[in-house]
Amino acid sequence: MIEFYDFGQITIDGRRYTKDLIIFQDRVKDGWWRREGHQLSMHDLKEVVEAKPEVLIIGTGYNGYMDVPSDVRDFFASKKIELVVEKTSEACKTYNRLAQSKRRVVAAFHLTC
Repeated sequence: MIEFYDFGQITIDGRRYTKDLIIFQDRVKDGWWRREGHQLSMHDLKEVVEAKPEVLIIGTGYNGYMDVPSDVRDFFASKKIELVVEKTSEACKTYNRLAQSKRRVVAAFHLTC
């Protein structure tokens, strides 16, 4: 569960992270780096696709500056993967709610901007 989020930091299951990350069902990938920073691409989500989630939650940052282009949105729609795109503070709440369900949920969070 996500216990805390504020600009540049997040606490998950008692551990504090200060770099962008991806939460998989069995692990947290710390230090998630995107090729173009605030422009998300399919290349940035390769491990997410391999995890075959039912839901992908994308936290676009404190102020929501990370862009999720239409090709990324279209790809997940074509694979019948529900895509939730929200500012990271809201995405954390959504993750906590959905992570308690029986659905396979993955979350990718930009922690700043």
